[in-house]
Amino acid sequence: MKFLSMIRIDEKSGQQPSERLMTEMGKLIEEATREAWLVTTAGLRSTSEGKRMRWNRGKLTTTDGPFTESKEVIGGYAILEAPSMEAALDLTKRFLRIHGDEWNLECEVRPLDGPEFGARHQ
Repeated sequence: MKFLSMIRIDEKSGQQPSERLMTEMGKLIEEATREAWLVTTAGLRSTSEGKRMRWNRGKLTTTDGPFTESKEVIGGYAILEAPSMEAALDLTKRFLRIHGDEWNLECEVRPLDGPEFGARHQ
C-alpha cells in the first residue's frame, strides 16, 4: 500500500534546516529510494507564494498567500510504500528522529485510496 505523509511546520518560526540535517536527510532519502519504500518526496515553498481556492455552494473564491490565519502549514510530503499503517508510521518516525531536538514537527500519515495505490475503496 501507499501512504501520504504530510509534514506540518510552523512557517512563522523562520527555522531553516542545518547542514547536519540536510546531510542526514540526504542519507535517509538515498537509503529509502534504494530500498524502494520512498516513492517520492518534496518540500513545499512558502505560503506567501501560494493561493488557496475554496468552493462553497457554487461560489469560488481565491485567496493569495501568505495564510496568516494558519499557525501550522504543510511544509512537505512523502509518499511511502509500506505493507501496513504500522510500517508507514515506523518509516515516518525515522524521518522525524533525524530532525533532533531543535525542531517541532508533526506528520499526518494517511493511506492513499484506490486500486492503483494498492488499496480497495470500502
